Amino acid sequence: MNLILTLRILGSLLLFLGAALFSPLPFSFYYDDGVWSAFVLSAVICLVVGGLLFSFCKSPKDLSVREGFAVVTFGWTVFAIFGALPYLISGAISSPLDAIFETMSGFTTTGSTILTEIESLPQSLLFWRSMTQWLGGMGIIVLSLAILPMLGVGGMQLFKAEVPGPTADRLKPRIQDTAKMLWGVYFLLTMVETVLLMFGGMSFFDALCHSFTTLATGGFSTQNSSIAAYDSSYIDGVITLFMIFAGINFALHFQVLRGKASDFFQSEELRVYLGIILMTTVVIMIFNWSDGVYLQFGENFRYSIFQVSAIMTTTGFATADFELWPVLPQYLLILLMFIGGCAGSTGGGMKVARILLLFKHAQVQVFRLIHPRAIRLVKLGNRPVDKDVLQSILGFFVLFIGVFVVGSLLLAATGMDLVSAGGAVIACLANIGPGLGTVGPVDNFAHVPDFGKMILIVCMLMGRLELFTVLVLFFPSFWRK
Repeated sequence: MNLILTLRILGSLLLFLGAALFSPLPFSFYYDDGVWSAFVLSAVICLVVGGLLFSFCKSPKDLSVREGFAVVTFGWTVFAIFGALPYLISGAISSPLDAIFETMSGFTTTGSTILTEIESLPQSLLFWRSMTQWLGGMGIIVLSLAILPMLGVGGMQLFKAEVPGPTADRLKPRIQDTAKMLWGVYFLLTMVETVLLMFGGMSFFDALCHSFTTLATGGFSTQNSSIAAYDSSYIDGVITLFMIFAGINFALHFQVLRGKASDFFQSEELRVYLGIILMTTVVIMIFNWSDGVYLQFGENFRYSIFQVSAIMTTTGFATADFELWPVLPQYLLILLMFIGGCAGSTGGGMKVARILLLFKHAQVQVFRLIHPRAIRLVKLGNRPVDKDVLQSILGFFVLFIGVFVVGSLLLAATGMDLVSAGGAVIACLANIGPGLGTVGPVDNFAHVPDFGKMILIVCMLMGRLELFTVLVLFFPSFWRK
């Protein structure tokens, strides 16, 4: 492990974070919220620490796979710690653990919060809260490769370690070109949604903040009651549409912008993803109607598809308290929490591609029992899937369930009831935001014991970096030559 090179890259990331901390200043001055000094001081701290690391930690060696994993994991951790400074310096959050929880939830696009009075926060802090999710949405590391070419090291190792999904699809020969292309699509969709939300009556500030957290599938809102505060079918429809967009592989969005719209629906994963959303919405609508929750078709469709999209894409926005729905719709939403969005999207969860390949692998195994001499390959679309990829997916599935079980047991040991403990862990591990029980869609995580918050912070990090990237650091052989 080349620690010198790792520290140098972490220093460059802190330099970027320091520059990003100046972005809330225009809103602080415009609204005269009085916390501009907290952002300036936080930025100075990041720039000084980052500058020292970048200047004095020099190494002639190139980045290897080991340093790639280390930089990704420690990069997210460093961002969460230093990104919490504005909350602490301004006094908005007094507990360092709570501040780190809120910032880790932001950068990992989880959306779980310890804040009880969101609307009382200064506007610049609300903007920074949304900004953390927008930056984390496509990935801090990918962003740094697009904006900070000064790193001067090969970035494919970082890209493989950070980009969500079973494979990292290089759309361009150079990693910097890929990163710039992905962020270009991301930025364009964000601006389009901002304009559409303003047409619905949102202020520019609210529209921008909600666009940040929608495209990042993060779910932070400027309102205590989330999107329900606006009580607008138009706003619900726009956000539903862009949540679904955000849950799609961004490589497909890029192909559409290049004029290759035919490639869009040729993706088998995309068809399954849209099919799950449609089928789940229909079933939930039927049960909500039969149970008398929503009697009008338009109202039923509006709230059902919004909540299905919010959970499936792991955005976590809320327009209704789904814990008041019938049992089956709640159970279906829990299943969606585990599935998540498409590979290559900003969504969390296990990803549709993994679930699809798991079912296909099981189907092939049953087929071989009936026809032991037949040769049948697992395919995604028209391409055979390598055995190494299948083994990685099987390992990921076992680890995901294992972490969920262990995390739930640890939270239950703190005194939380079983439903709340399991709901909190899956909400953080799948980067969803709201869970079940005492951490449901109309609740928050403020009451969770400190030890429980530490467990959930680790779950957020592991879930965002898809387990392997974090767990590999705990093997002694990883650190040895």
